[in-house]
Amino acid sequence: QVQLVESGGGLVQPGGSLRLSCAASGSMFRVYSMGWFRQAPGKQREWVAGITTAGNTNYADSVKGRFTVSRDNAKNTMYLQMNSLKAEDTAVYFCKYQNGLVEYWGQGTQVTVSS
Repeated sequence: QVQLVESGGGLVQPGGSLRLSCAASGSMFRVYSMGWFRQAPGKQREWVAGITTAGNTNYADSVKGRFTVSRDNAKNTMYLQMNSLKAEDTAVYFCKYQNGLVEYWGQGTQVTVSS
């Protein structure tokens, strides 16, 4: 019903920046929420940031002040601007769409922070 495709991942040095995108397509409600999650090897998937249709945002403490989530509702695309990246940010980043009844996940994009 809803397809999500992440892009923008890659290799970056500590202190660098990356911008992730999540493009959504399919049947969607006019009001919904989207968010970013990440999963490092051997770790449980954790929530990173979320944003509502109205633009309200929330962040995990670990990324607050460094990451910024935004969305372009006309393009059905969500972004995650990641600055001051640390090695601990290394993970596969997933986007999620949720309309209150169901949720959909993308396939993820790898972010590696290393020198």
